Amino acid sequence: MIFIRSLFGKIWIYGCIAFGVISSCVIGLFIPRRWLVAYWSYGVLPVALWGLKVLGGISVEVRGREHLNQSKAIYAIKHESALDTYCITPIVTRATMVLKKELMYIPIFGWAAWLYGLIAVDRGAGASAMKKMLKEAKKVVEDNRPIVIFPEGHRVRAGTSLKYKPGFLFMAQSLNLPVIPVALNTGMFWPRNSFTHLPGKAIIEFMEPMMPGKNKEEFIEKLQARIEAKCKELNEEALDKYPYTRVNLG
Repeated sequence: MIFIRSLFGKIWIYGCIAFGVISSCVIGLFIPRRWLVAYWSYGVLPVALWGLKVLGGISVEVRGREHLNQSKAIYAIKHESALDTYCITPIVTRATMVLKKELMYIPIFGWAAWLYGLIAVDRGAGASAMKKMLKEAKKVVEDNRPIVIFPEGHRVRAGTSLKYKPGFLFMAQSLNLPVIPVALNTGMFWPRNSFTHLPGKAIIEFMEPMMPGKNKEEFIEKLQARIEAKCKELNEEALDKYPYTRVNLG
């Protein structure tokens, strides 16, 4: 049953995303970017997540909505699952994301991502990449759009962590933006590198914004400690309600 639900859930959600990407390459040429953003925030992804809930059995609960800022802010989000990227856009409806430059070279997807206004970063280019990223981020902020970044850089197994990369802090300090920590337990239900997912209610929790200070290392440590501690709580909550999710805990 889990395999069947996973199969139908993924066919639905990836089908919706594929349709969204292809259609964006067409309509994105003729409509303002803000309309294309709304197309994804209120159309494509809500429909995709609805189907995932009905067919795949995964729903998402959002907590801490009082900390949402739909304009100038940086969201630092724990990254455990593909589900993270699909969920955040319908919640932070005007957000753009920072992604690896290599993804922009994927046919059709890269064109749709450019039309949407995603920020690409070349991780191997050092200081020049940071300057280019800052230039793109400044345009986004001037358009009153928040920025989403996954500071670990890669998806990790629930219950594990990588050292947070400081690139987002460079943006926050340069543009004087608050950083909103976001914890989740999506990896308990839809783990990375796994075809099957488990039914249940995943949680995404927004926490009180943090203003970056001058001490970069201290800020990163505090941010990571807050996010990881809350993720631990959410993982334990998932285990209480859905004991079978333990197989996905690192």
